[in-house]
Amino acid sequence: MRYYLGIDNGGTMTKAGLFAPDGKEIGVAGISAEMITPKPGYVERDMEEMWEANCRVIRDVIKSAGIDGKEIAGIGICGHGKGLYLWGKDGKPARNGIVSSDNRAYSYVEKWKADGTEEKIFPISCQHIMACQPAALLAWLRDHEPETYRNIQYVFECKDYVRYRLTGEAKAELTDYSGTNLLNLHTRQYDEELLRLFGIADIKETLPPLCESAKVCGYVTEDSAQRCGLRPGTPVAGGMFDIDACALAVGLTDEKDMCMIAGTWSINEYLRREAVLDGSVKMNSLFCLPEYFLIEESSPTSAGNNEWFIRQLLPEIKEQRKKNGESIYDVMNEWVESVGVEEFTPIFLPFLMASNVHPKARAAFVGINVNHTRKHMVRSVYEGIVFCHKMHLERLLRSRRHSLRCVRLAGGAARSKVWAQMFADILEMPVETVAVNETGTLGSAIAAAAAVGEYADLKEASSHMCSVSSTVRPSGKYAEFYRKKYELYKKTIRCLDSLWDDMQILAEGGEKKCWRD
Repeated sequence: MRYYLGIDNGGTMTKAGLFAPDGKEIGVAGISAEMITPKPGYVERDMEEMWEANCRVIRDVIKSAGIDGKEIAGIGICGHGKGLYLWGKDGKPARNGIVSSDNRAYSYVEKWKADGTEEKIFPISCQHIMACQPAALLAWLRDHEPETYRNIQYVFECKDYVRYRLTGEAKAELTDYSGTNLLNLHTRQYDEELLRLFGIADIKETLPPLCESAKVCGYVTEDSAQRCGLRPGTPVAGGMFDIDACALAVGLTDEKDMCMIAGTWSINEYLRREAVLDGSVKMNSLFCLPEYFLIEESSPTSAGNNEWFIRQLLPEIKEQRKKNGESIYDVMNEWVESVGVEEFTPIFLPFLMASNVHPKARAAFVGINVNHTRKHMVRSVYEGIVFCHKMHLERLLRSRRHSLRCVRLAGGAARSKVWAQMFADILEMPVETVAVNETGTLGSAIAAAAAVGEYADLKEASSHMCSVSSTVRPSGKYAEFYRKKYELYKKTIRCLDSLWDDMQILAEGGEKKCWRD
């Protein structure tokens, strides 16, 4: 029997999944990603620990599935986009990897917007500038860590670093690097003018050769095979940006539907044959199907907020449920269902890591009263995350040329019946979920299957390996209430807009002291 291995390095988890050629999930393994937060707004990962985490989940999924690593016919990898993973000239990681939720370079974005740099860049990269993109982070390193900057041998994105460790081949896969603000999306090549405008022209030689998602881009080395329990020489596909992998895994291969991913980031995306060049959307990138661009609205404002709530406000319940072999997520879903939809709960702004409004906006519960409990607050978190997705959706709908049939939902929310219903009710459109637990790993396995010739291309592979499990339709019963609450959510954001700059000034001093202490 042959299997396909998909690896997913997200913002909070490292996962591996094994799939049969028909897309059946044979096994999944995962471990939490260990984040390092040396200062406010800084989010990093130890790159050696990250590599070991990948080796571990590969070994674990092979063991749990009860197969021989020699039965794996191909490997695909996806990972969070943006961020920065640097390999040094001394043959080891140049520093910790920088994760996509990092916001240290926000002042560079503000400067480039103010001095007209962004206006010059957009026609080339088809993107607004984000603080977590390599372009901004490299400029920050140039100014704050010059020794690190001079030591760079390769500029990697997350999954390209993992592929390098597996194969020893330095490659830059197109979908990921098209979101870095280093590529000309018209020519599909690195662009010297972009590097010059960002003041980082001297890193040109550190950018690896570009490769495609569904092409074999290397083979597992002897050393990596021993560490991971794989067969030496196993082909490894180029892989893709994790939002492409999730889109493939939910069957998004044409312009009819839209994909929403409720993970660490709120990802909202659809396919289009031309980029949106009027500046109305946050991001255009190259999709893994070469005839399409991926049109994206995103921010780190989704289910990562839910994980914070569990960690900080439900630790004892999580621990007790774990001892009983039960899931904390089942508890939260039960709590949300126990609070009536029309019972007033606080407005939650899901801006713990960053926002899709003011660059300095922070998370908040607004409207708490003495009767509110943690159950009410959980419903508020669920609702606030969906409201933020809806704001992104509204921006995307203005740029679509075709009516929208449905939303294909991926991420943690897709595994919650009550949350998927909330998405359908608030978005006021059908929501479809797929019959797989981990869409990122499935999308990666789809790339592997196409790369080794199991299927003719990615579209055919997706059609054979992806299947819709359920369709959730808007109930209609709560439409008017949710419309009013969504308007209140947006009004809350507007009312607080003038607060954030003053809060940032005061908070910076206190946070610096807290970090020192």
